[in-house]
Amino acid sequence: MNQILDLDITKVAVPLQLPIFCCDLKSYENELQLAKEAVYELQISHPESTPSNVKATYSSSYKSHLLNPKLLPLTELVMKIAKKVSKETLSCDLDAVNVGLFIADCWCAVYEKSDETIPHNHFPSDFSAVVYLEAEPQSAPIIFANSILVKPIPGSLVLFPGILNHHVPPTEARRVVVAMNIFKVPRVTGP
Repeated sequence: MNQILDLDITKVAVPLQLPIFCCDLKSYENELQLAKEAVYELQISHPESTPSNVKATYSSSYKSHLLNPKLLPLTELVMKIAKKVSKETLSCDLDAVNVGLFIADCWCAVYEKSDETIPHNHFPSDFSAVVYLEAEPQSAPIIFANSILVKPIPGSLVLFPGILNHHVPPTEARRVVVAMNIFKVPRVTGP
């Protein structure tokens, strides 16, 4: 066992093009409205911010979907979209390979002026997602790989590989998000 820990490991950088998927969720008014209610209810029921790389006015528990069931319709919708993306753009029909999706983490963040998120990624999650519940016009974008800016639009989803580095610079205006980490899980089938 110690022999493995004593190994020298070399890192080789491989240039990759990783996809970022964006879509408009405004037609899912009920899911978005319930999520907004959940954010404000969580601020009351669990007012302490969770320490993390999110330096926001409020950041809820990573298990917020288990604390407030009003987040579940949104998490279900995001999983369906991730499944659709897997099949239609990543050429992997998860049902055909007996793989499901699971929301491991779900949290809410309320950013006010000067709030930010330091650079990070969500490895080992397969996908990560951000749903913008509110985003004033001057709110900060999410920046991927220090070069790709995605402007927050209220009622939109950004879905991306969990390994992709990203950050949010200090914002000039309010933005309210629900974020998630999504994992693949094998489905158990009969003998």
